[in-house]
Amino acid sequence: MTAPLAISMGDPAGIGPEIIAKAWSARHEASLPPFVAIGDVRALARVWDGPVRTVGGLEDVAGTFADALPVLQVEDAGDITPGQPDIEGARCALHALELAAGLVRSGAASALVTGPVSKAQLYGAGFTHPGQTEFVAERCGVAGENAVMMLAGPSLRVVPITTHVPLAAVSSLLTVDLIVAKTRATARGLVRNFGIEAPRLAFAGFNPHAGEGGAIGREEIQVIEPALRQLREEGIDARGPFAADTLFHARARREYDVALCAYHDQALVPLKTLHFDEGVNITLGLPIVRTSPDHGTAFGIAGRNEAHPGAMIAAIAMAQQASIFRAASLSC
Repeated sequence: MTAPLAISMGDPAGIGPEIIAKAWSARHEASLPPFVAIGDVRALARVWDGPVRTVGGLEDVAGTFADALPVLQVEDAGDITPGQPDIEGARCALHALELAAGLVRSGAASALVTGPVSKAQLYGAGFTHPGQTEFVAERCGVAGENAVMMLAGPSLRVVPITTHVPLAAVSSLLTVDLIVAKTRATARGLVRNFGIEAPRLAFAGFNPHAGEGGAIGREEIQVIEPALRQLREEGIDARGPFAADTLFHARARREYDVALCAYHDQALVPLKTLHFDEGVNITLGLPIVRTSPDHGTAFGIAGRNEAHPGAMIAAIAMAQQASIFRAASLSC
């Protein structure tokens, strides 16, 4: 890789600046590639006393990275107090995300890693997207249903087919077309970003015991099974639906490359139980590589030097690896 990774700091009052700095400190031990933090440099000074250097452009990152954390200054985020988010900080986080995504789309950066943001603060600043995933997808010209949020750890990958919606709405939102679109993007993403030539996709049932043949609900019969038949006709190895309570033990996980789940917690509870400090959110279906640590802003511990950088380190490493796989596939 010749271009550095671009990391948006996220909310300057959250733990994003701290875990980025700690990732830089672990760069040798974790074999991390050069990256640049994008945001307000003062957010780092509030939580870290290590070496920081403001760069004028990404061409300066490689020569800086060995000795100091390179930072591309976006704007003044106002009065930054760790643990106390405000609208000014949210605007800075949004502008950092916009700039970082643009640098990756232009090819100046090899991949995008996004720090955690506060959706509540972003909405107050005029943000209209459900999250950073949808924002980045729109900037890349990708329809929302074709962008997939996959959460990945060392022994498990999961995709929630519906994401940040009320549980009561999931049944009506779960359609054959949605499942097919998300699964196609997932299968392509596993090939392009992970080098898995023939991915195996397992589906969790919506109801307990996958509906028990319709005795405990009919979403499996009416929606999930027709979608899986269509996918198999297209040559995609779509398996299930399986009872969700038997899908995540160690033996079961060896039988698939990703588990697709009906709703948010069905996917994220097992992932975070197994890999809380290593979980990575990677967006599939985009023309760029985008990852993020699979946790939030953690305002409650911001500024206390308690934030664990494991998920940020894993997100950087996965972004690097996905960029290598993607470059190799494009050169074929």
